[in-house]
Amino acid sequence: MKLSNMDDGFKKEQPNVIEEETSKTIMDVLKGFGISYADLENTAMEFYVPHPGIETEEKARAYFKREFDYAIGDSNLQLLIYTALLLEKEGKEGTLPGLSKKSYEQDLSFIIADEILGEAVAGYIGGTKGKFEFVRFDKNKPGIIKELGMFMDDIIGGLLGGVSANMYSRAMSELSEEKK
Repeated sequence: MKLSNMDDGFKKEQPNVIEEETSKTIMDVLKGFGISYADLENTAMEFYVPHPGIETEEKARAYFKREFDYAIGDSNLQLLIYTALLLEKEGKEGTLPGLSKKSYEQDLSFIIADEILGEAVAGYIGGTKGKFEFVRFDKNKPGIIKELGMFMDDIIGGLLGGVSANMYSRAMSELSEEKK
C-alpha cells in the first residue's frame, strides 16, 4: 500500500492469502546458501537445556521442528530471511550503499543494521522471549552461525532465538494443560 493511500484503508477485493504456489521455498534458498535444516536444528540444540515439558533432547528436537515449520511458513519471515541473503550478496560484492566491501568483511561494531534485523526476526517470531534468546545466539555464535556473514549470522540467530523461545514456552503451556 502506498503511504499516499493510507487513509483509503486496505485495497478492496485483495485476497487474504497468496494464491499461487512459488517455484522455490526459503529452505531451498537457504540450502543454496549452504544452510540446511539439520544445521539449524543442531545449532539450536547446542543451547538445549532440559526444561519442564522438554525433558529430553529428542523431545526438544520434535518441539523445535514443529515451531520451526510453523514460523518458516510465514511469508513475511521468508522475505526477511531473503533480504538478509541479498544483503550478504551485495556486501560480498562491495555494492551495499554506505558500506564498503572491506567494512562489510570487518563487520564493524558501529554498524547495527544486522543486529536490528536479527532482533526484529526474533521478536516477530517469539516476542520479548525471542529477543532474549537472540542475544544468546548472537553473543555465543554456536554451530552454523559462526560460519555466516554479517547479516546472515544475525538473521539466523533471530530465527533460532524466536523458534527456541516458542518451543520452550509452548512445551510449558502444554504441560500445564495436561495437568488440568
